Amino acid sequence: MSSFLSDKRVGVTGGAGFLGRAVCECLRARQAGDIVIPRSSVYDFTKADAVAQWFEDESPDLVIHLAAEVGGIGANQKQPGRFFYANLAMGLHLIEESRRRGVAKFVQVGTVCAYPRDCRVPFQEDDLWSGFPEETNAPYGVAKRALGVMLEAYRAQYRFNGVYLIPVNLYGPHDNFDPDTSHVIPALIRKFAEAVEFRQRTVSAWGSGSATREFLYVDDAAEAIVMAAEIHNDPKPINLGTGREVSIAELAQMIGELCGFTGEILWDKTRPDGQPRRSLDTRWAATLLNWQAKTELEGGLRRTIDWWKQSRVVASSTA
Repeated sequence: MSSFLSDKRVGVTGGAGFLGRAVCECLRARQAGDIVIPRSSVYDFTKADAVAQWFEDESPDLVIHLAAEVGGIGANQKQPGRFFYANLAMGLHLIEESRRRGVAKFVQVGTVCAYPRDCRVPFQEDDLWSGFPEETNAPYGVAKRALGVMLEAYRAQYRFNGVYLIPVNLYGPHDNFDPDTSHVIPALIRKFAEAVEFRQRTVSAWGSGSATREFLYVDDAAEAIVMAAEIHNDPKPINLGTGREVSIAELAQMIGELCGFTGEILWDKTRPDGQPRRSLDTRWAATLLNWQAKTELEGGLRRTIDWWKQSRVVASSTA
């Protein structure tokens, strides 16, 4: 049991979401104190008064900020203004109110989208400001990166204890499988699973397949976040990833095989690839948090596919 967490009232924004579920499970396993999860239907954290009201109602000692408005390339292209405003406003108000209330620690989860489009690979934390992010998700990435700067400024002026983590693309059970807003792994799983179900011989995928990505299983990310909440006390960014870079074409082939798809993948090159390459240097996480990812991509994909299939069975049986 962590003595730091055991007597803390931990507020987890986004605690009912994809990553939040895993973080709350990890907090319970570490025997944290009370866990309070704000609901967006009650508190609109893009508004300062709603944030202040939540602090008044719940009085958290530690805040882990996971809540975000986010989606894949298509969603980012449709709502760049909203993604910039909502993500910046939520973090801005939460950090300021946490400072005012004397919160013991604030853990901000950023995004790999904040890195420059043509950043050298693997991405190192010192390279965050070496260029502009990839255009299709730059507003979201810049908003999240600004919150890291805010934590560094608050540390310098107020001695506020903030932590800033940058996870690579996450995946796993309970991910968002909505075809309009999902990221690449759930989008492909859904396409291939439905192609098998409906005996389709082709599946269309966005882009050329040449772009590369790195993927982190959600439970591994949650463990790193909780470890940082326990032991880390510095706002300088820390990458969270696996170090394994895979092309989207390889990923699609892998998911198709795991789903039992034997047809043809058609690449829609009228759709954007996004950032050309994406892979993180995770040495700081190993050194500062004593953390490294445990889940191999194939195993994590298999668990995610199994969960998706089972969730569809349950949904159909209760319809």
